[in-house]
Amino acid sequence: MANAASGMAVSDECKLRFLELKAKRTYRFIVFKIEQQQVVIDKLGGPNESYDDFNASFPANECRYAVYDFDFITHENCQKSKIFFIAWSPDASQVRMKMVYASSKDRFKRELDGIQFELQATDPSEMSLDIVKSRAF
Repeated sequence: MANAASGMAVSDECKLRFLELKAKRTYRFIVFKIEQQQVVIDKLGGPNESYDDFNASFPANECRYAVYDFDFITHENCQKSKIFFIAWSPDASQVRMKMVYASSKDRFKRELDGIQFELQATDPSEMSLDIVKSRAF
């Protein structure tokens, strides 16, 4: 269903794959893009892919949304997992593209129930593994 404010629809596949990431841990990450007024899947990262693989999935001059299932061990030695939402908007992308992604982000995030943290990034250093770790603990 398109949102009146942004005119953006979210494909059912986006919601289904996110549920699989959250419940079944089928994927480590999902990268989304906006194509023809709809959010669609750009890349699915398998459960054994690394954070470096995830970072390599972002184009240098186009915006993307992504979710990443971050596994870690707490100070109490417990295995945990947190789902991060990343809004990627590199400086090299077109102004119009940045505006479309910014205006559609909250609507899209509401479709993905279970996101624990959000990061905004214009540069790979703003979503480094160290930043993700610091937010998770």
